[in-house]
Amino acid sequence: MPVLKSHHLSALLSAAVLAFSLAPAAAQTNPEQKGPDQPKPPAQGEQPKDGQKKIDEFAEAARLLQGPAGNPECVWLGRRVVNLLWRDDLDTAFRHLDLYDRFGCPGGHIQATFRCVVRQGAIDAKAPETLSARVHACWINPTLPPQAQASQPTGTNPQ
Repeated sequence: MPVLKSHHLSALLSAAVLAFSLAPAAAQTNPEQKGPDQPKPPAQGEQPKDGQKKIDEFAEAARLLQGPAGNPECVWLGRRVVNLLWRDDLDTAFRHLDLYDRFGCPGGHIQATFRCVVRQGAIDAKAPETLSARVHACWINPTLPPQAQASQPTGTNPQ
């Protein structure tokens, strides 16, 4: 029993030493100084933050999709799986797919959404928000018709 008490005492003493050694460093900071990463409140008329945008997208999916495909956890995980599949990160996609299945989300919706994303054509790799928007649009409506192809170069005869 004395050994057990000495372990508790040494752990408590170590924690106290650590707390006292960090206290002077924290006390030296000036509370009036602003950190470089302090967010500004949104101005009137600005676009909603990413957090609000995601909440709105989840609400839209819940409103438009019947069944578990509209559940927020299914929407979040499913869209990540499709995004990772598009970027050829199959290992990570399959790990997310395991979680997706564990939540009881419909696997067929992943297939339909990925098929929709692929049918839409190439995506500009320098604009990741384009991929996210396409995945969201296809998640909401997997039967979305393919986008119109770019006009043919002049001098070609379509036959």
